[in-house]
Amino acid sequence: MPGVRIMGPIGLYAAVVLIWGSTWIAIKYQLSVSPELAVAYRFVLAAILLLAYCALRKLPMRYSRRDHAFMAGMGLCLFSLNYVFLYIAEGELTSGLIAVIFSAIVIMNMINGFIFFKRRPERRTVIGAVIGLGGICVIFAPDLARFDLSGGAGYALLLSLLACYVASLGNMASARNQARGIPVMQTNAYGMMYGALFLGVYILATGQPIVFDTSPSFIIALVYLAVFGSILAFGFYLTLLGRIGADRASYSSVMFPVVALAISTFVEGFVWQDHIIFGVVLTLLGNVVILSRRKAAPASAPAHQEGALHQGSAPLPVPQVPAMLAGRPCKGDVS
Repeated sequence: MPGVRIMGPIGLYAAVVLIWGSTWIAIKYQLSVSPELAVAYRFVLAAILLLAYCALRKLPMRYSRRDHAFMAGMGLCLFSLNYVFLYIAEGELTSGLIAVIFSAIVIMNMINGFIFFKRRPERRTVIGAVIGLGGICVIFAPDLARFDLSGGAGYALLLSLLACYVASLGNMASARNQARGIPVMQTNAYGMMYGALFLGVYILATGQPIVFDTSPSFIIALVYLAVFGSILAFGFYLTLLGRIGADRASYSSVMFPVVALAISTFVEGFVWQDHIIFGVVLTLLGNVVILSRRKAAPASAPAHQEGALHQGSAPLPVPQVPAMLAGRPCKGDVS
């Protein structure tokens, strides 16, 4: 993806937070069709555009069946199943509760990173995540106070947690693919294609009517969500994941509601209350802790250690792939 290679972690992180923190505006114009159908249209268009781009650039697209299995798994987890679970859960839970629950992906990525890659999270990542999650809970404290497990709320809570964990598994699949040397562009193209296919099967299986809104507002919103909310945002996010690790990259999910609230202030006249201001301060503090640079190595550090530093910050390595996940190299793989 042009421009991604020259973007640093901070630039990628800011782009992800700003784009995904603003997509709710476009989603409001997609409500004329079912949520699952809207997401399917979004990823069908994104997949077509990405595959066309890869073909025009003559990028390598031949990968082993095992690699395709992981790309399909990423598509199922990151571009399909998680959305279905969340949309079902939103029938019983408020958007505030969904935001609190989904921000737990930071913790899930830490756990899965250790399970699949034996990678222990840094202390500052854990501390920053706890501070940030606390901030999100403060922001949406009224929603938490009103939560009642009666009726279908308990089932919806489990579904939303499952959606969060499924998305985390998608993050792990992307980390595996990048560790195998498969570029984000190609994995996203195939992943979104597989995700759209899974969504199509789900829509047909549930008997939902297939309709398309031809209004300009729907089409403009669809293009924005496909190009910015999917191609660019997922490209930036998964590239960031490969550079700094899934645990630190996923903290962006804590920042989305903060950006959404800021935009809502100007678009909808949202009024900030004391607990919201305090919660935002906590999330920003957690952001600083997680993204802060390590101390520079002493001057006497060996040359090979100094070479690993990047402007005073040692980047987290791409996790090594366990033998059970690796598979054999194939002709189309990029080293």
